[in-house]
Amino acid sequence: MLINRMEFAARKEQPAMRPSAQISFARWLSRNKFLSRLITILLVILIVLPLLTHYYLTNSDAISYGPFSLTSCDGITSMEPSDLKTHLEELCRIRISVSNELREMESRRQSMNNDIHALYEEKESMQSVLVHSQKELDHLHMQVSNMRKEKEEVALQAISHIVAPKRILPSLDDNVEIAPPGSSKRCRQYNCFDYSRCSVTSHFPVYFYKPNSHPISETVESSIRTSLLHILATSPYIAYDAHMACIYLVCVGDSTAKGAVAKLETNLNKLPNWNGDGRNHVLLNLQRYETLSNNLKNTDTGRAIVVQTNFETNQFRAGFDIVAPMLLNLDSKFDWKDTPIQVPALRTYFLTFQGKSFSNNMAPSEDNVAFINVEQNNVNGKQVKADLTLTKEEAEEILFMTEELEKLKKIKEDRFFIDFMCTKSNFEVQETQNVEWGLCGEHTERVSTLQQSTFALILATNNSIAFSTHLYIRLYEALRYGAIPVILGEQIQLPFNEFISWKKCAIILPKSRITELYFFLKTISDKDILSMRRQGWFVWSTYLSSTEAVTNTLLATIRTRLSIPASILPSEPSPNIFPSGHPKKEEKIKVAVDPEELLGPIDPPFASPKYLRNFTTTIVDQEYIWNNPPGPQYLFPSLPNDPLLPTDARFIGSQHGFRPIGGGVGGAGKEFQEAIGGNVPREQFTIVMLTYEREKVLMSALERLVGLPYLNKVIVVWNSPEPPKDDLLWPRIHVPIKVIKTKKNSLNNRFLPYDEIETDALLSIDDDAHLRHDEILFGFRVWREARDRIVGFPGRFHAWDLSNKDGFLYNSNYSCELSMVLTGAAFFHKYYSYVYSYIMPKVIRDKVDEYINCEDIAMNFLVSHITRKPPIKVTSRWTFRCPGCPDALSLDESHFNERHTCIKFFTKVFGYTPLLNTQFRVDSVLFKTRIPHDKQKCFKYI
Repeated sequence: MLINRMEFAARKEQPAMRPSAQISFARWLSRNKFLSRLITILLVILIVLPLLTHYYLTNSDAISYGPFSLTSCDGITSMEPSDLKTHLEELCRIRISVSNELREMESRRQSMNNDIHALYEEKESMQSVLVHSQKELDHLHMQVSNMRKEKEEVALQAISHIVAPKRILPSLDDNVEIAPPGSSKRCRQYNCFDYSRCSVTSHFPVYFYKPNSHPISETVESSIRTSLLHILATSPYIAYDAHMACIYLVCVGDSTAKGAVAKLETNLNKLPNWNGDGRNHVLLNLQRYETLSNNLKNTDTGRAIVVQTNFETNQFRAGFDIVAPMLLNLDSKFDWKDTPIQVPALRTYFLTFQGKSFSNNMAPSEDNVAFINVEQNNVNGKQVKADLTLTKEEAEEILFMTEELEKLKKIKEDRFFIDFMCTKSNFEVQETQNVEWGLCGEHTERVSTLQQSTFALILATNNSIAFSTHLYIRLYEALRYGAIPVILGEQIQLPFNEFISWKKCAIILPKSRITELYFFLKTISDKDILSMRRQGWFVWSTYLSSTEAVTNTLLATIRTRLSIPASILPSEPSPNIFPSGHPKKEEKIKVAVDPEELLGPIDPPFASPKYLRNFTTTIVDQEYIWNNPPGPQYLFPSLPNDPLLPTDARFIGSQHGFRPIGGGVGGAGKEFQEAIGGNVPREQFTIVMLTYEREKVLMSALERLVGLPYLNKVIVVWNSPEPPKDDLLWPRIHVPIKVIKTKKNSLNNRFLPYDEIETDALLSIDDDAHLRHDEILFGFRVWREARDRIVGFPGRFHAWDLSNKDGFLYNSNYSCELSMVLTGAAFFHKYYSYVYSYIMPKVIRDKVDEYINCEDIAMNFLVSHITRKPPIKVTSRWTFRCPGCPDALSLDESHFNERHTCIKFFTKVFGYTPLLNTQFRVDSVLFKTRIPHDKQKCFKYI
């Protein structure tokens, strides 16, 4: 049997013979008969012998081994006791010896297993160390590569550095000649203005002749003098040294007295800086109705720029003179309570017009000229006589316009308020002013009508006056109270129309469209009406609302012509709360991030570039800046809507600062985490963390930032009244921590544009907000593609108040639609910090201080108002919990009531609710995508 088994095993180990081999062996046997017989006999013996042996063993009674048999106990019973004892002792010794050997073998086996396990763990550890080391090596290679690129870029930047030009300042008594235009009427900017005094780096110095220093301004009202002196004294452009000035501003008073022509010219030539022809002088005519050429047709103003409300068609020099509103009866600053409510789009009256024509009671004469004399007894408490000379065609046109407007009253679909007789009160006649339509009623009466008007009609004059004071009053009042101006007469020159796009807030049509006016206005949709109304309010509040606004707009017009950037809006100082300048710090904390989750290079801090587009913004973005809030008055370090380079330009000729993913060929998570990519050059972000009496929570929040890529600096806004404790240990992380001492406890402090903030990107975060590194970096990457938006994590929305139906309420419930992203964990551009702190109406910041609440709502209102876009929410997380923190203020019911009130109050200040709803949420690329095992996702858990 044993032989059979061995034979079987041997045969099993032998490979099977191939058919060809079998055939050749059979042939060989057939040729050798003796060998074949011998092989047959051997096979028979090998088969029969094992069978016989097996039979014999199974049928034998016993096989004896020594003194006893294996299958019988007879030998044992016949043994002597002493032999049996000896035999049993021998068996016990054998058993004990075998047991000991088994124990030793088991012990050795366990020891070997432990050694194998230890070696396996050591192997795994070494593999982990290898992976970690490889990751660190890859990051070091990546940082070395980035540093080499940065070195090359810095060297290139140093080579291409442009030295500021030297200012050209000719002396005041020089004879630098500009090609004479032949007559002051032919003056234009290119042939009458001396650019040598206005270098592009001069910051636009303006010298103002004080009204009491020369006789020209003696007749200017004292209130206007005082207002102008105060405004210009605080202007960033004011220059007290005439030798350094670019332009010279002169206020001109009443010049209608007898002999005023010669007197005005004499006084102008006596100005110390007139220089013979008035180059670079700006004559601000403060007369309400008179122009410098109306009654003074022989007045020679030389090369001076004339600024006034009234211009005759043949007097206005386009691109040189400036149409500006008169400064009479203007408030120094407007009150937010004057903000018109923007909704509903369609008001009580579809179209209104109030005015009395001097030709209403006169039929056209047979002669070619009609002369009308009107006497009015109640204009400024004195009798006024106005004369109007019209041609026959002009008088007929006035009657035709009247008839067409009367037809509108018969339309039943819409309500019209057309008043030609001034039934409410006597109409106003401008003294010695040639007009066709006088203003009806008092200002308060006209306001009541305009506040109920969707459109307000303004009829231009037919005579030679291009623009006049009474037209400006109509335009001013319409914009102020939310009625969209409809101007019939495209020939008029509107105020500051060189840069203000009036067609975005007013409808300007030729008079021949009077018969199609109603049809034209009915085609305008509600969204266009509200857009024009909102734009009209921006134009009025920014450029026309006050003496300060008009003066600043005048200077901005001339400065923009000269391509000189606006004054820089200052940053907020960042006083250090520590007397020594440095906090007491712990030992440097080791990077707490898993080596498998290193999400980007940890570069040394570098600042975002500033003021790269000073001059191009002034030229290229003129129209956008002038016609969008906040306007052209200030220069910002950068704007969130700066233009983007084409993709190929980032590889050919303009690759400075760019870090494309995979060098430009792209890639999955590994390549994605090695470079910032995107459409703008590399950059970092600054964390601004507001804290108040929660030192332990703050320290924990700072420790969680260790090893965070692309982090530039941490700004801690210390709102607590008491300074940090002396024994407080601040964590030493990989970036600087700046602790700023605030002037008072205010939530507005989190949005101040501190000078310590050197990056465009800000991450505003509460000290108790828990965010992982991957979430922060994901939000940062999303913000880089939506730089004009708020991008963050906790989403909220404004819900319509169904019970009162008088506005919106704040809502923090879970929702598929949102309109706000709270700034307790959100990215935004530093530009909005300037606008929030210095330009947004102060009453909003005062309300935030009053409630110690709502600063996040205010920022969302502001950004949506400027961009007309909703914020962007990233990831699916809604709330941020802080185990062990004190109860949050948001758990208090009064907290929500205050936020309800804030939304309604901010709506009144803005005139509407700028918040926009969005159903858009951003999750990471490849999050739920199945990718090959050798690839890595961008972010695994987002």
